[in-house]
Amino acid sequence: MGLKEIMSLCGGLGLFLLGMTIMSEGIEKAAGAKLRGILEVFTTNRLTGMVVGLIFTAIMQSSSACTSLVVSFVNSGLMSLYQAAGVIFGANIGTTVTSQLVSFNLSAYAPIILLLGVVTAMISKKQMVQRIADIFAGFGVLFLGISTMSSGMSEMKTSPQIIGILSGLTNPFLAVLTGLIITAIVQSSSVTVSLTLLMAQQGLFKDANGDPNVNICLFIILGCNIGACTTALISSLAGKKDAKRAALIHLLFNIIGTVLMFIIFTVAMDPISSWLHSFSGDDGRFVANAHTIIKIFQVLILLPFSNQIVKLTNIIIPGNDQKVGYRDTFQLKYIGDKVIFNPSTAVVDGLKELERMASLASDNLNRAMNALITLDEDDIKEVHEMEENINFLNRSITAYLIKINQSPLPIEDLQGLGSLFHVANDIERIGDHAENIAEFAERRKNAGASFSDEAIAEMTEMLNLVNNLMQKSIKVIVGTESPDYIDQLSAMEDKIDDMEKKVQQNHIDRLTRQECSPEAGMIFSDVATALERVGDHAFNIAVYIIKRDNSVA
Repeated sequence: MGLKEIMSLCGGLGLFLLGMTIMSEGIEKAAGAKLRGILEVFTTNRLTGMVVGLIFTAIMQSSSACTSLVVSFVNSGLMSLYQAAGVIFGANIGTTVTSQLVSFNLSAYAPIILLLGVVTAMISKKQMVQRIADIFAGFGVLFLGISTMSSGMSEMKTSPQIIGILSGLTNPFLAVLTGLIITAIVQSSSVTVSLTLLMAQQGLFKDANGDPNVNICLFIILGCNIGACTTALISSLAGKKDAKRAALIHLLFNIIGTVLMFIIFTVAMDPISSWLHSFSGDDGRFVANAHTIIKIFQVLILLPFSNQIVKLTNIIIPGNDQKVGYRDTFQLKYIGDKVIFNPSTAVVDGLKELERMASLASDNLNRAMNALITLDEDDIKEVHEMEENINFLNRSITAYLIKINQSPLPIEDLQGLGSLFHVANDIERIGDHAENIAEFAERRKNAGASFSDEAIAEMTEMLNLVNNLMQKSIKVIVGTESPDYIDQLSAMEDKIDDMEKKVQQNHIDRLTRQECSPEAGMIFSDVATALERVGDHAFNIAVYIIKRDNSVA
């Protein structure tokens, strides 16, 4: 085997990996948000979760990508461990689609598919069309890589060194270990199984006597299944304990399944091999069919015990994470270094942190208003402290949005990302108004000014209107309030504007009647203006979120 064949093999492998990456990224960008929605909605029980995992992985062409996404979903609280188990089981079947496609030898069509994808991407200006074109281009590059590798492998049959190495691969344990190590290195079982399939098609697997030994491929496949867990395990290291448990579900499934299949193959390899050969046209189809049947068998056996596997992960990884409290200062709960980053859930995590920030700003506004009436020094102090925390969240969320804007986000998420910068700014401005009201409370206390009962009643009524609008806007952020409520929210904002004009006029009337002091009157006027502006910012938040949703619809 010469340098030419080695370069051909390496180049083909590179093209294969590049094709898979282009395809996966193209699919994630084109349909990532929709796939995320499907994962959220249709994983309420094990069976539907398994079907969704199967279809999702078949589309993504990567069980590692699917499992990593599930781990990030669990880490974000979008999915429970019991839901994750079903999806992970289905992903293990879906990953066999790649080897089935490879076994059908579609390489002859690769140049046409690649050209179609490239030309479409160059001609079209629409992002969605370009992403779909990327999928076709990736598919073409993938099979071009397969063709290149096949050409390189065809020369291996005449290489004594290669024949000597592969003929020594007769020990099942060594075969499992080989599959495990290679898959852990390339981070994809699809790649390793496809390589095994191509080598089997070229008749490279022989025993010490030179007779065909394609059965050893079954043990290599078992090793590949365990090695495929490394991607999810690595991605879970930075996550919460439930994320680590989700990755462990994947590992336990494959370890237990591998042990079962290893025993079965050891006891009954000949009849199983004969049965597989009976409906497989060649050794390549033999490997692809074996891969699929192994996975289906493992899922059928282990799916009824998925709850027990989840409980086992809780035993292996005991305890709970130290949770970031709702009001914990200078800490991020849903984003940051301690949270698993995944482009498909990045915007969802950012929205949850924005919702937390908005709720803190709303609470701080009410605390400031209470301090204005009661002159409670502790409340005044806490308003200033919480404002520092809100400023911290604003800086952190803005930095996070800039970071994810440079990531390969799904098109739907990317199109609406700009609105979230405005949302963060409006929430921060609400926090500023709360701090201003706390400063008015200090002014009132220092001046010894008092409000009339009528003034207090008006401020309370106006605050209630603002609170209602704030709560509606917060619900829009997290998606629990329909975007169709925009007219209702607009009417609420108009009512606050009308209320501000009314109380300002009433305030002038009281000053004319000398029913309040000038100092108290100035504070009252400033508070009414601040509350009206909070209403404006609350309405802006809802408008930006709704515009974002409309832009990605």
